[in-house]
Amino acid sequence: MRKVKLCLTFMLAGLLLLSCNNKKNNPEENKNETVSVEKREIWTKDQANKWYAEQPWLVGANYSPATAINQLEMWQEDTFDPKRIDLELGWAEDLGMNVMRVYLHDLLHEQDAEGLYKRMDTFLGIADKHHIKTLFVLFDSCWDPFPALGKQRAPKPHTHNSGWVQSPGQKVLQDKTQYPRLEKYVKETVAKFKDDNRILGWDVWNEPDNMTGPSYEKVEIKNKVDLILPLLKDVFVWARESNPSQPLTSGVWTGDWSDEAKMKPMHKMQIEQSDIVSFHNYDKPQDFERVVKQLQRYGKPLICTEYMARPNGSTFEGFLPLAKKYNVGMINWGFVDGKTQTKYAWDSWTKTYTAEPKLWFHEVLHTDGTPYIKAETDLIKKMTSEANKKN
Repeated sequence: MRKVKLCLTFMLAGLLLLSCNNKKNNPEENKNETVSVEKREIWTKDQANKWYAEQPWLVGANYSPATAINQLEMWQEDTFDPKRIDLELGWAEDLGMNVMRVYLHDLLHEQDAEGLYKRMDTFLGIADKHHIKTLFVLFDSCWDPFPALGKQRAPKPHTHNSGWVQSPGQKVLQDKTQYPRLEKYVKETVAKFKDDNRILGWDVWNEPDNMTGPSYEKVEIKNKVDLILPLLKDVFVWARESNPSQPLTSGVWTGDWSDEAKMKPMHKMQIEQSDIVSFHNYDKPQDFERVVKQLQRYGKPLICTEYMARPNGSTFEGFLPLAKKYNVGMINWGFVDGKTQTKYAWDSWTKTYTAEPKLWFHEVLHTDGTPYIKAETDLIKKMTSEANKKN
């Protein structure tokens, strides 16, 4: 009886194997079957730190070419400027910069997804030629809540970021029938580049709880943060469902992060959902160091994705040595003086400027590529060279 059972077992195994082989060889029979894909989880501390150990010391800038007033003008077909981008990223390479944080926009995907991807690939090729990786930003809650495709307005004289636009815009944010389009944008964009080693990572939403201050507060909706909180959680999930090899993050930008009990729900969720922890700091060096120590408790890599506002005390000479000490990646706001006009301070929305400020707020280089302050660019060169000479 035992021999019969064994014989039947082997026969059944053989039939199963034959069935599997037939399925492999006949894909037409299987095209309607559901394929189970393992969901990409949030990285563990070990996964995140292993990834970070493979990176150089990350130093770079938030990047928009001098010829673009905002994300739309940077990427739309008529105004995409690869020659200017190549020139400017060459200047960044000369300084030892190796990462650029670059904003996308959901309307670009709606307008022409394949065209956008083609231009993203062109940008990535240029950046890679200059040994620069890209941290793409998918959504942004800052500045004008009413973005529109097409020709962008001219800069308002002497005004900081007078044409920068939010993504998604206010109307889309309030219309949940638009959310499937946002899901499509996230999933398709991340999936398209999910294994592209020219991409450092995905910053899924910039300053999601930013209410724009005096610039647009009169037209902001009061429940903006309430709408974004669940949507941002969905965005993280959508991005992970595309199974990116690169990390996801969304940077905390203001508040008390010293104790979980004191943190806002938005900030808790941002850090919980992020593979690596990112943050912004435009304060003095001692504030920067305090924040770094607060965030170290999560045990994951830290990248400061916005800093450097000279009148505030946020400077290269004040921050970079501390960042190197604590192994924090650093991406300052602004690179080349241009149509964003961020050499003017945030208060240019409430204070009238008639000429360039004596002390620039942001930006590293003049439009022609010469340094605004040579001591700054010398410091960046020296520190990046010393830190990354082994790589």
